Amino acid sequence: MTTSTAQRPRTPPEVLWRPTNTDIATAHLTKFWKMAEAQSGQSFLDYATLHKWSVEHSADFWSLCAQFTGIRFSTTPVQIKGPDKMPGTRWFEGAYLNFAEHLLRRSDQQIALAYRTETGESRDITYAELHHHVAQAISGLHRLGIKPGDRVAGYLVNGPEAIISFLACAASGAVWTACSPDFGPAAVLDRIKQLEPTILIASEKYVYGGKVFDRRKAIEAIEDAIPSLQATIIVPFADEQTHQLKSTWITWNDLTADSPSDRTEFVQLPFDHPIYVLFSSGTTGKPKCLVHGAGGVLLQHRKEHMLHTDLRSDDVLLYLTTCGWMMWNWMVSALATGCTIVLYEGNAMHPDAGAAWRLASDCRVTVFGTSAAHIDACRRTPTIPSRETDLRSLRVLLSTGSVLATAGFRWIHDHVNPKARLSSISGGTDLVSCFVLGNPLLPVQSGEIQCAGLGMDVAALNSEGKPVIDETGELVCRSPFPSMPLRLWHDPEGTAYEAAYFDKFPGVWTHGDLIRFTASGSAVIDGRSDTTLNPGGVRIGTAEIYRALDGVDGIAGALAAALRQDEREEIVLFVVLEPEVELNEHLKNRIGDAIRAAASPRHTPRHIVAVADLPQTRNGKLAELSVARILRGESVPNIHSLANPEVLEEFASARDALLMKRSDA
Repeated sequence: MTTSTAQRPRTPPEVLWRPTNTDIATAHLTKFWKMAEAQSGQSFLDYATLHKWSVEHSADFWSLCAQFTGIRFSTTPVQIKGPDKMPGTRWFEGAYLNFAEHLLRRSDQQIALAYRTETGESRDITYAELHHHVAQAISGLHRLGIKPGDRVAGYLVNGPEAIISFLACAASGAVWTACSPDFGPAAVLDRIKQLEPTILIASEKYVYGGKVFDRRKAIEAIEDAIPSLQATIIVPFADEQTHQLKSTWITWNDLTADSPSDRTEFVQLPFDHPIYVLFSSGTTGKPKCLVHGAGGVLLQHRKEHMLHTDLRSDDVLLYLTTCGWMMWNWMVSALATGCTIVLYEGNAMHPDAGAAWRLASDCRVTVFGTSAAHIDACRRTPTIPSRETDLRSLRVLLSTGSVLATAGFRWIHDHVNPKARLSSISGGTDLVSCFVLGNPLLPVQSGEIQCAGLGMDVAALNSEGKPVIDETGELVCRSPFPSMPLRLWHDPEGTAYEAAYFDKFPGVWTHGDLIRFTASGSAVIDGRSDTTLNPGGVRIGTAEIYRALDGVDGIAGALAAALRQDEREEIVLFVVLEPEVELNEHLKNRIGDAIRAAASPRHTPRHIVAVADLPQTRNGKLAELSVARILRGESVPNIHSLANPEVLEEFASARDALLMKRSDA
C-alpha cells in the first residue's frame, strides 16, 4: 500500500507576504537567534539550521527559551530534561513557579481585557483592576475550602469572569477545566464529571445569533449529577443581575465580595503541577481528559507568542474562541506578554459577516485570530472588510481549527489587509499548542503553513515509518516537548495514553494528521489520518479534495467519506450548495473535473450527494469520522458532542440509498 498519491506536478505556491528589513530587525525571533548562536557557538545560516539545533540540543534550547521569554523560577531546576523518552520525560525538575504570576506580571493602567459582546456590551479592565479581581476571587475560593489539586469547573461565556476564575485557580494551585455554555448537560457531564470537581462556576445565560439561551436548568442538571460539587457559583451575563436562583447557589458578586489587598498571593508549585484539564472532541468515544502541566504549557505558549507570533506588549490580540476550545487557553497566556486581549462573546457572523472585522477595527486589533471555517464563511459572502472598515492596524492574522484553503489565503490578502502576515497554524488540544505554525522571518506562501515550531521534532512518516519530503505522511513528533500531557485522567498506568499516541510508532508521538513537508520547510495539512480515504489502495487525505473545490462556484461546504462494500471502497462527496444552486449533472461534472485536475483521478468521488448541512464538533471542525462511521453502518458514539447531531439522519438515509442503488446495479 502506498502512502501518497501519484499527483500531477504541483505549481509553485504564490508568495503573499515577505518580511521587511524592519520586520526582521525588530522581531523577537531575530534576537533569540543571535542569543542561540552565542550560546551554542554555531552560526545558523537559515531557519532550518536553527530548528535543527533546537531539536538536537533540546535541553539547551528550552533552557535558553525559558531565559529569553522571562520564565521566573522561585526555585531553580536541578536539571532541564531527563530521561529522554516519550512518554516519561521530566522537564525542569526541581523548579518551582506560579503560572498566574507570569500572566499578572503587569499591574498598571494598561487595558488587560476588553470585553465586547454581540449585544453591544462593552467593559474594559486594566491590569491593576485585574489583579484586584483575581485577589477577590482567590479569597472567595479560599472561603469555600479550595486547596492545591482541587478541580474547579467553568461553564462560562468568554468573558472576564472566566479569566479571573482561571487565574485565581492558577494562583492557588487548583486545577481548572471548562466547557462553553452551548454544551448541553450530557456533553458537559461526559467531560467534567470524570474529574470530580469541587466547584462549578457557570454563566446564567448566553446570547448567540440574536437569541438568548437560559442555562439555569442545564446548570441544575449538571449540579445534580456531580456529587463531588460543594458549591455552584452563578455569573450573570454582562452587567445584568442574576435572578430566580436556587437558594444554595452563590452569586459571583457574593464570591468576590471581599476587598483584600491588591497583593495577590501566588502559591509556588512544581514545574509540572497540573494547571488545567482539557478534553478531546469526544467524537470517537468518551472525551479523553488531558492533564497539562503549568510549566510546560507556560514555556510553550511563551515561545509561540514571542518567537512565532512576535507578540508584543503594545499589541491588541483578538481571538475568536469559546472557553471550550484550546485556543482560549492559548489566548489567555498572552497576558504574560503584557498586551491587551479582546474577549468577544457571541456569533462572529451576526448580524452579518462583517461583525468580527468591525470589532477588530473598533478595537484597533493588531493580532487577529480565528478559525479557517470563519474565514471560509466570510469569503463566501459579499463582505469586503478592507472597504467597510479600517484594518490597517492588523499586522498578524492567525487561522486554525481546520485546513485553510488557498482561496482563504487569497481572500485575506485581497479583502482584509495585504500587508498583514497570515499564519496558518496547526496543533491540538493534546499539546495546547502547535506543531507547525507562523514565522515572522519567513515568507507566507498561499496554502502553506510557514514552518515547524522550534523545539518540535516533527516529520511526515510513510507507512514504513520512514520520513518523507514532498509526500503526504503521518504527522509525528520524534522527541519529547514540554507541553505534552502529563497524563490522562484515571489512567494511572499510562496505558490509555500510550494507546492514544504511541501505538502506531512506539516511542514516537503520532498525532493523527496527514501532512506534507516541502523541501523549503513549509507544510500542508492533508486532513485527519483516521478519516483517510483508500480507493484502490492509495491513501488520500480529505483536505486534498476540499482544496480542489475552491474554484467551483455554488459549493458552500463539502465532506468526503468512504463507502465500503465487498472489499471495495468508493469516495462519497457530500456537498452543501449555495442558495438557488441545484446539484445537476453539469455541476457534478464540474466538481469531478476540478478534483481530477487539481489532484488526480483517484481523488474523484464516485458519488456526489447534496445535503442540507454538515455535522460539526462544537469547535467548528467537520465531524468527518461521524460520517465515516455512518457509511460503515456503525453507530456514532457521544452524539451530543456534536453541535448539530440532527443532520446525521440525512447521511444515514444517503447511505441506504447508495447501497440500494449499488445492489440494483
